[in-house]
Formats: sequence, C-alpha cells, structure tokens
Amino acid sequence: MIHQRSRTFAHRLRYRLWMLLLDLDEVDGAQSSLRLLPRKAFGLISFRPQDHGDRSDRPLRAQIETHLADAGIDLDGGPIRLLTMPRILGYGFNPISVFFCHRPDGAIAALLYEVTNTFNERHSYLVAVPSPPPLGEGDPEGVEGAGRKPIRQTTEKTFFVSPFMDRDLTYDFTVRPPGDAVSVVVAVRRGDTPILTASFAGSRRPLTDGQLLRAFLTHPLLTWKVTAGIHWEAAKMMLKGARYRDRGPPPKQPVTAGHARS
Repeated sequence: MIHQRSRTFAHRLRYRLWMLLLDLDEVDGAQSSLRLLPRKAFGLISFRPQDHGDRSDRPLRAQIETHLADAGIDLDGGPIRLLTMPRILGYGFNPISVFFCHRPDGAIAALLYEVTNTFNERHSYLVAVPSPPPLGEGDPEGVEGAGRKPIRQTTEKTFFVSPFMDRDLTYDFTVRPPGDAVSVVVAVRRGDTPILTASFAGSRRPLTDGQLLRAFLTHPLLTWKVTAGIHWEAAKMMLKGARYRDRGPPPKQPVTAGHARS
C-alpha cells in the first residue's frame, strides 16, 4: 500500500498488507473448511460479514443487492466478491473494501467502494461498469479476460475521511479486477489539481490455512498496524503544518453514485 500526498506539503508512506478475496455466496463453505478463518469476533484471523455493510445481521449479499437495485442494476444472480482485510486477534479496520459485482457471464456490472473512517463512520461509493461490446468470434480474451482490463471510475467525495482534507474533492478510481493479481488506485484531486494518490496491488494466493498462517506471520498485527500507522502519520503531518478540517455532518444517504470515465 502506497500513499503519496503532492499538494500543500509532500508526504509519502508505504507499508505491506494483505487482503482476502471472498465470494459472498461461498464464504460460509470456505469458513467451515478453514480452521484459521472462523466466523466470530475473536480469533488469530477471522471474518464476520457483520463488519461490513450496515453492520447488522442482514445477509451482506442482500444489502449490496439493495444498493444495486436502487441504482437500477440487476446482477441476475451473478457473484459478488469482496476484497477486504480480516480481523486480526479480534480487531478489524478497513479504510476501504471493494465489492466486485458480477453478471452471470462473469463480466463486472458495478463496483462498490466501502469506506470507513477512524470515527467508525461508513459510506460507500457505487459505480456501474458499462457492458463491454460483443466480443468478436474467436476473441482469445473472452468475457473473463475482457473483464480484467483496467476499470476507470469517478465520484465526488461526500464523506469525511482524512481530517487534513476538504470534502469538496473528486475521487478517480483505477481498478484491475482480481485475476492472478489485483490493484486498486484511488487518486484524489481538486478540479484538475492532484492532491493524493493511494494504491494497493497484490498477487493471488490460494485460500488455505497454510497461506493464512504465512500471511499472519509475515504481516503480524496487520489491522492493528494500519490503525496505528494512520495516527502516527497524522502526527507527523501535523508537525509539517497540516491543519484539521471541519468534519461536518455525514452524508444523508449511505451510498453515493459515481460514473465511468474513459
């Protein structure tokens, strides 16, 4: 993960992390077969659907489908896959999680970016993905290959995250959907002026107990370090002259709609 701030003052941070990619229809079966990924609040590593969405016991897929329906998007039963960090030793915090919402043929219909700030507030940005043009006969990529080309999307920033950044900004997302690798880049700008870029890139590994244990040992206290790092970097930014912005009220709606960009 890399954060690079380029306006007002220069600031850069880089740290290693790992994330889970979970199919919401298959996560129960995966957890029943894995000893190191229980469905509870505490564990060496754990995942709880209630840590996402509105934090209720309502099925997470149903929550995402409701947001999609409000935007006029019907997956027709296609898979929804979540890219997120798990809880570590009972503690979970995800600055951003991404839901990849697929059509039955595997093409991506929409991306939902779930953003959580350090005040335990949450807001999501939902952006539809235009249907790809029909593939020519014998096209070697197929739908899955075409679906792994970079997706570029834009939305206005409506939710308070960093205390050092105003709300009247724009997010530009560039996402390479999961295949052998995945990447998510969030560029923040004011008009045409770049302010900050945050990015994550990772390589796919099988979801096994062995890989989970390896990830835990090579990236100890993952979520704890993310939260501690946010506050440590905030302290350093204040020493550089950063000033707190007015937090203001949260958005009235839980989801902000964005749009595709070329």
